[in-house]
Amino acid sequence: MNNTAKPDMEVTPTKRIAAIQEKIKAAAERAGRDAGEVKLIAVSKVFTADHIAPVIAAGQRMFGENRVQEALGKWPELKERTPDVELHLIGPLQSNKARDAVELFDVIHTIDRPKIARTIAGEIERTGRNPRLLVQVNTGEEEQKAGMLPADTDEFVRQCRNEFGLTIEGLMCIPPVDEEPSLHFALLNKLAARNGLRELSMGMSADYENAVALGATYVRVGTAIFGQRG
Repeated sequence: MNNTAKPDMEVTPTKRIAAIQEKIKAAAERAGRDAGEVKLIAVSKVFTADHIAPVIAAGQRMFGENRVQEALGKWPELKERTPDVELHLIGPLQSNKARDAVELFDVIHTIDRPKIARTIAGEIERTGRNPRLLVQVNTGEEEQKAGMLPADTDEFVRQCRNEFGLTIEGLMCIPPVDEEPSLHFALLNKLAARNGLRELSMGMSADYENAVALGATYVRVGTAIFGQRG
């Protein structure tokens, strides 16, 4: 359904981002939604500060990284130069990286088990820094993938709120590559509504228009902005 292609690297970051925003706007309008509800995260994993700087210069302010250690190597300086940048952790989080994650990231999309929720709560109390939090849901119930099972999500959200004192703002998912993503987006939307959560992090370069149609408030786009690495 989505015909997103590898971006032409002769096209400026400004034009690539504008083209994506236009597609987001059109998808939102077709779904009867306000396009202003949908926020674009530029996924900058594996790209260096030199690759990221032109995208910042083009006006993009939300960026996503998969690994805490990689982000530590480039983002402190970038954030110092552009303080209004908002950094999102969209990859798995290990407990031994929780302190760095709380100190560096503004939004963490991958709260996925009681141990990490408890650890994050402790780091928030220690630092006084309070990143926004989303729970990752393994909508495809894939053994190799992180995330709460859909059947366990309601109870985990309650546990985060009541036992750990965390404010959970939304849910995130990464659908299986060989399944229709819209089914997973619809499931995530249903789970979020049931738990009174307003943020839905879903949709990537190949399917973000479908995600917008099904309620996404964050879409995570890398290839269509940065191109293929290498």
